[in-house]
Amino acid sequence: MTEVKANMAGSVWKIVVTEGDEVTSGQDLLILESMKMEIPIATDDDGTVKELKVKEGDFVNEGDVVAILE
Repeated sequence: MTEVKANMAGSVWKIVVTEGDEVTSGQDLLILESMKMEIPIATDDDGTVKELKVKEGDFVNEGDVVAILE
């Protein structure tokens, strides 16, 4: 299993995958909004989205786990 973590603090603006989706390395999973900028959070690995740990509107801190891949 692979944990995908937020690389900065911000609000979850949009989630672009759903649980069960197949994803590839470099693919965006969600987009954070911070300081009026949109920051995509991508996976570094191929896999299947097992669990999304956040929902749109949630606030995350740098290092928080936002998704788990298997």
